[in-house]
Amino acid sequence: MTYDVPFRHMQAIDPSSLTTITATLHALNRAMEDCRIAGVDPDHDPAIALLARHFAAVTADRADDDSLRFACSRRVIELERFPALLTLAVRGVAHDRVAKERFHKDGAKAMKALAMEIGLAPGSYSISSTPSDPAIAGYVALSSDDISIMLSVGPLHEGNEVQYFAKRGPASGQKLRFAAMRDFVRPIRFAARIRRDLRLDAIVPSPAPIEPHTQAPREPIAA
Repeated sequence: MTYDVPFRHMQAIDPSSLTTITATLHALNRAMEDCRIAGVDPDHDPAIALLARHFAAVTADRADDDSLRFACSRRVIELERFPALLTLAVRGVAHDRVAKERFHKDGAKAMKALAMEIGLAPGSYSISSTPSDPAIAGYVALSSDDISIMLSVGPLHEGNEVQYFAKRGPASGQKLRFAAMRDFVRPIRFAARIRRDLRLDAIVPSPAPIEPHTQAPREPIAA
């Protein structure tokens, strides 16, 4: 018994209704799903091959490859100047799985860059990601022996997406400090602020643990 259907084959024979990238991609994805249900290998399905070729035809009137590569490179530069974290801080990520995953991925990456600018040695800190409930963003946190930094977004954190405090040293008993996302995405400047606010230069490094001395066993005295 087969669960295959003729629709993708008919659409592949006459793809004249597929005039945009969006429509063609939708048809191709649907055809892939039909293959999966029918147990057909899509790499050897004639309908898939024809739809893929039509995809190339739909994009044939676009700019040449060099122009498209240049446009992509320019967009990368723009996105680096205006990180996605700034947008996510404004719109939030509640009930948006893709946006929430992006927040945690970019947040962890930015937190690592911040740790480097602060001067934390590799292995002296940890970065954790807690997605929490779908209705909220959760948080990304950096923790070391000396400091703690937490990042979150949403209405309750607007303008105060970052909170940080000292665990040791002269600033350890002071209030919790806050910062905006626009400060967080500028790691060099924000790292200097954290070092100044938490007086990290005044913290005496923790002494290295003393390893217990193990006495070598004595040789038995010959009788």
